[in-house]
Amino acid sequence: MKQIFLCFLLMLLVGPELYAQDNDLLLAKQYAANGEPQKALDIYQKLYRQNNEAYFTVYVNSLLAEKKFDDAVNITKKMIRKHPEDHQYNIVLGAAYTQQGSIEKANAIYDDLIKNLPADQGKIAILASQFYQNANVDYAIKIFLQGRKLLQNNQIFSYELINLYRYKRDKAALVEEYLNFLPSNPPFITQAENTMSNLFEGQADYDILKTALLKKIQKDPQQTLYPELLTWQFLQQKQFDMALNQALALSRRQNDDGNNVFELCSTLTANEAYDAAIRGYEYLVSKGKEQPLYIPSKIELINTKNSRITSGKYVKEDLLSLEKDYNDLLTEFGKNSNTAFAMQKLASLQAFRLHKLADAQKLLEETVKIPGIQPGLLASCKLDLGDVTLLNNQPWDATLLYSQVEKDFPNTSISQDAKYRNAKLAYYTGDFTWARGQLDVLKAATSQLIANDALNLSLLISDNIAADSSGSALKVYARADLQIFAGQPEKALATLDSIDAKYPGNSLADDILMARARLFIQQKDYTMAIPLLKKIAEEHSFDLWADDAVFMLGDIYENQLQDKEKAKMYYQKIITDYAGSLYINEARKRFRLLRGDKNEAAS
Repeated sequence: MKQIFLCFLLMLLVGPELYAQDNDLLLAKQYAANGEPQKALDIYQKLYRQNNEAYFTVYVNSLLAEKKFDDAVNITKKMIRKHPEDHQYNIVLGAAYTQQGSIEKANAIYDDLIKNLPADQGKIAILASQFYQNANVDYAIKIFLQGRKLLQNNQIFSYELINLYRYKRDKAALVEEYLNFLPSNPPFITQAENTMSNLFEGQADYDILKTALLKKIQKDPQQTLYPELLTWQFLQQKQFDMALNQALALSRRQNDDGNNVFELCSTLTANEAYDAAIRGYEYLVSKGKEQPLYIPSKIELINTKNSRITSGKYVKEDLLSLEKDYNDLLTEFGKNSNTAFAMQKLASLQAFRLHKLADAQKLLEETVKIPGIQPGLLASCKLDLGDVTLLNNQPWDATLLYSQVEKDFPNTSISQDAKYRNAKLAYYTGDFTWARGQLDVLKAATSQLIANDALNLSLLISDNIAADSSGSALKVYARADLQIFAGQPEKALATLDSIDAKYPGNSLADDILMARARLFIQQKDYTMAIPLLKKIAEEHSFDLWADDAVFMLGDIYENQLQDKEKAKMYYQKIITDYAGSLYINEARKRFRLLRGDKNEAAS
């Protein structure tokens, strides 16, 4: 009972004093915030004298801020004498000397700490942390490096040093530390790649990594992590052939199953480095049928060749070679539910590239009859069969197929796609009223792409029927649109050119410009497409295709012509002039990236 009474009495005596100190501390902070540092300093001095242990830091920082260096030095020396084992006060003294301009005195203190550093991992980490907390990153690094020597262990403190080098943006030291750290900690390779990609700013930085890696590979050729990093480095620099060469060399040396090469080829395809990806898949196929990646590699090899063709990067021989590859695949594995995807792609190649419509239709008719085919793939094949029968002048068969898919998959994106194709068929055949009715329903489609396409086609029909109720010019334009769909660019251009001659004064000027521009883009002829798009942007800035043209110009300049400034200009135009555009979010994102500001919204 007596002890409880003494504790209570102590609280009564000490409580008011602590409360007063808290009030003084708040008042001092308020003075500092209001630009009255001397008043704040007076309070900190009073608090320090009352309890120098608790208020030393705020007091000494206030002295340094007011350039009262001698006072700061004197009180810090007192704390050093009082606590000789607590080196944080030595670091504060060094900081005071530094701010006073006595750099040599400061360095002498710091060097003495390094000289007398104990061979104790915990104490070394604490001292380095105290340097870091006092904004002295260089000496924090020196402490860790000296600690390694004392403890005779080059693997400790790696994580701490990596963070310090990253903070300093010391790229060369960061690279060396990661290459020292990763062989013993391979799971951290992804973190290392992310850190370097965020820190590195160009070719010179990646060259630092490349040079260091080549030295490591020469010194330790059996370590596989270094070649993996070198492959990643080549990818970052878009040196795709070099990346593949490195991966192939490592795979051959290890005589592995080629899984890393397979994954790399997927990345190469995503970056449209089709030739390199094809070379990688051919290597995997050449390893033999007994290899686990043989079948997926053979399939992806054909898919990649297909992607190269659909991107426009091909010659006629590539089409015939790809057709042979598909037929060889079907011969090897048969026509069944597992190869139905290849049958669909072969039919698409035959219909839209080789213009073998009869062969394509026959193949798709076989495909949709295969038992066990996945429902989604079956629906996709039926839609493609509808497209081919349309091109084969069988519109009734086409609409039956579209309607069948729409009925079998209600309230799905597949159903909406089928409905849109039916509406497009009506548009192609000149039944604009029915087409517009279907398109108006599709404006609310859950698929943003279909909704956007439906809106644009509906507006195209409405605008031109209003100007010409017979729709004569629009029918010719629709025929050109069908020729574009059929992969007949020469015929489409001739049809588009005929519209003004047959129907002078028609309202399709911007539509014709956009159709021609898209044809040239399909053919990778950007020098012909750009003037057409600019004409839409300048002379038809309030018409249907204006924001499409502006965004397409930005995309061409960014991704095809590598003119970042012009790309930025067009993305900015979307942001400022077309706030309601469907491209607004993408334009804003691309503008930010090109500006080099990933966090701040474009304005």
